[in-house]
Amino acid sequence: MSDPNIRALIERELWLSTTPNSLVVALSLLLLITFSNLSEIYGAKLRPSECKPRCNYRCSATSHKKPCKFFCLKCCATCLCVPPGTYGNKGTCPCYNKWKTKEGRPKCP
Repeated sequence: MSDPNIRALIERELWLSTTPNSLVVALSLLLLITFSNLSEIYGAKLRPSECKPRCNYRCSATSHKKPCKFFCLKCCATCLCVPPGTYGNKGTCPCYNKWKTKEGRPKCP
């Protein structure tokens, strides 16, 4: 086994035998991370315990924090969804987007 050609051949075979497994693991992790982020973006169901931090962020840019948080928590409790960002993006949470006041204005911030 002192022949450099044999040693190089063995090293190449070892590298090729481990590369596909590493590639599969790396791609699986990449897909898992990608789809976990997509679920947040596209309005996946939240756990009720996640409503408060999401609503705190959602209402962080308004000057009417108390009513914003009140209605956001009410909407999240029903819909289990809070749109991303501090404003807009309500299309990602259809239930959240459908609630209206008696006057026809959006109930959920």
